Amino acid sequence: MQKLIILILILHLGNLFAQEKQNPAEKSHFTKVTSYQELSNFVHDLDKDSELLGIETIGQSVQGNNLYALKFSSGKFGSDPSKLLVLIFAQQHGNEQSGKEGVLLLARELIKPENNYLFDRIDLALIPQVNPDGSEVNKRRNGNEVDLNRNHLLLTEPETLALQRFFDKYLFEVSMDVHEYSPYGEEWEKTGFRKNSQVTLGATTNLNVAQELRDFSNKQALPYLFDYLNNHLYSTSIYCPGDPPGEGYTRHSTFDINDGRQSIGIQNTLSFIQEGMNGSDNYTENLETRSISQMTGMRGLLELAHANHQRILQMVNEGRNKLIDGKNNKHISIQSEHIQNGTSLWLPVYAYATGRDTIVEIKDYRPVVRSLNDVEMPFGYLIPDSLQDILAWAERQDLIKVPYIPNQKYPIEQYSIISLGSIDFEGDTIADPQTEIHHLDDRAFGANYTLIPTNQLKGNMIVLALEPKSMLGLVTYDQFKYLLQEGKPFPILRLVEK
Repeated sequence: MQKLIILILILHLGNLFAQEKQNPAEKSHFTKVTSYQELSNFVHDLDKDSELLGIETIGQSVQGNNLYALKFSSGKFGSDPSKLLVLIFAQQHGNEQSGKEGVLLLARELIKPENNYLFDRIDLALIPQVNPDGSEVNKRRNGNEVDLNRNHLLLTEPETLALQRFFDKYLFEVSMDVHEYSPYGEEWEKTGFRKNSQVTLGATTNLNVAQELRDFSNKQALPYLFDYLNNHLYSTSIYCPGDPPGEGYTRHSTFDINDGRQSIGIQNTLSFIQEGMNGSDNYTENLETRSISQMTGMRGLLELAHANHQRILQMVNEGRNKLIDGKNNKHISIQSEHIQNGTSLWLPVYAYATGRDTIVEIKDYRPVVRSLNDVEMPFGYLIPDSLQDILAWAERQDLIKVPYIPNQKYPIEQYSIISLGSIDFEGDTIADPQTEIHHLDDRAFGANYTLIPTNQLKGNMIVLALEPKSMLGLVTYDQFKYLLQEGKPFPILRLVEK
């Protein structure tokens, strides 16, 4: 009996220790950010303190630093189909420190007994730091000088490849990509204002994401998260990049699929971006408030997921089954634009002249995405085996691909590039080829081609990546521009249904 009492006391003291454990930034009173080694030590210490938590090393950075996923589950992670799988990942950009610190604060809170109820319905993975190399020197890019949050289509970097493979392993239904924005640009200062929301939030905007998921994100999820943060006394607004009033337009971020949020969302995932407000030094200024506000937004996402887990599971599963069964919307938007809907945006700002918070009206507000060009989704794409870079890309994306066997059930189409024009994409000028499409005799094709079918979870992404007129496609990247040659056929073929 005495031994049992001693064991209970030890476990109780262990729980108290876990509840009071400070992360490295807290220990410094938030005068320093958590280093990679401190982070590694801290997460492994948390792991020892809780049966809920397990640590998985999902890959290494360019410089060989481990990328950790903290997996919370009341059972075997990812094994219960009735539970919602949630993924939160932070610090793709090394000079956005508060996301990492917020994740570490959240992890410490989640192992407290009073929060165990969350894991009756949720399995959660937290990745505190996607870019440890950039973080160590407080720079945006990774060790190869690549912006990781523009690399989710190409997947040339070990960090984005590790993150996407981790997603592929568990197929999370809900995700949040955590960043920071800086409101201190000179153009805004000239107007006398700067953006001043402590936390901004955005959902997927690509038109090819299932409509039900987009509606739920905008009409229920985002209002819930705004209310949750406001109730905890943090100011919020929609995540909306744009120029100062009168200098340009404001939109709801990008619909490109090369960032963390959209690359996961295009697979019919309930996917969000959270951007806290960075310090004026892009480093430690106001780090405590920044970190806690980020943690609060993440906690709000968990409460949202817990309260709506059955509905979210149903929506995501239905949307994904349509992709896998080939019953998805047959028309895929490959060119889009941001447009107005007749409303203004009242944006919370800080006025330099008065030193007070106020609001300004953004009249050129473009919250709607409209398709400019749709294509019919083919059965699949035929990749010449000579295009080893395309096949290597398909391998990085972990796509289903098989040797092509001619079958008259599926006619073959090929584009011809008539001329090379251009189109505006969110302020950048990119190629917009004029094309014609021709039917080919399938008997002319065979063992020299690999088939990538579109009836797979990444089917929408495949179309957006491989169409020659796609403004989000591989042809918009320098290493693949050779695919577009005026007056010549496009080498990637379409296999269509009769």
